[in-house]
Amino acid sequence: MPAASTPFRSNAWRRVFEVGFWVVTALINAAANSITVLIDVRNNGLGFASWEPVTWEWSSAVLMLALVPAVVWFTRRAPLHWDTWRRTLPWHVLASVVFCLVHVVGMVAIREAVYAAHGMDYDFGNWPRQLAYEYLKDVRSYAGMVVLIEGYRFIRRRLQGEASLLGEPDEGPPVEPVERPERFLVRKLGREFLVAAGDVEWLQASGNYVNLRVRGHDYPLRITMAAIEERLDPGRFARIHRSYMVNLEQVASIEPMDTGDARVHLADGTVLPCSRRHREALRERAGFA
Repeated sequence: MPAASTPFRSNAWRRVFEVGFWVVTALINAAANSITVLIDVRNNGLGFASWEPVTWEWSSAVLMLALVPAVVWFTRRAPLHWDTWRRTLPWHVLASVVFCLVHVVGMVAIREAVYAAHGMDYDFGNWPRQLAYEYLKDVRSYAGMVVLIEGYRFIRRRLQGEASLLGEPDEGPPVEPVERPERFLVRKLGREFLVAAGDVEWLQASGNYVNLRVRGHDYPLRITMAAIEERLDPGRFARIHRSYMVNLEQVASIEPMDTGDARVHLADGTVLPCSRRHREALRERAGFA
């Protein structure tokens, strides 16, 4: 039997890459900006100690890095796609304002703490004017983050393949009921192929997508978990968590936990979470009652 795994472990390399990208980018930007400002200070004979420009740049970079998870989360809730941008763009404009406020307040707090440690006071200047100035910079930083995040997701979907439901054919009757699909259409790198619904081992919600797990590959389907649950055969698939559904034929065992929740062990060694509200129903439907 293969070694036990979880969906989180299987994506560990991706998490390392994603986190590493933002950390390395923040470090490079902070270092480069610090050097540039230090050179300007020296060339113009400004009376600042060397630690002051470094504090300005690194306080900004630290707050930017801390805000990345929030931007990633928000783009999942309000994705900017060709078919959604008119509806979600106003929310992103509002989000950019919040982004700027948190960024500015946070970096000013860090600067004040560092200056106080040196026995000095930090003066941010006229707050309304400075906030307007900072927003002009931060809105570009926010937009750049969103473009990078959405672009990265777009590339990942194209590389791993993106699933879609089979719709009504242009001519003639459908070969299967479109309300309860028996197959999914997957597009990957310009090719199309069909995946049988019965081959889907488990499903995981991911923002506005549901990832279909098929033989070690994840195929994102743009649909909500509630909507796909209504369309899948209830005799074959069961909801086990707000973010997970499982193919009952893949369930090898159910491990109860002291909290009332459970772990669902699949035939390939994958372990999925099962919330207490779904535990007993899963036991009955999977034949473990």
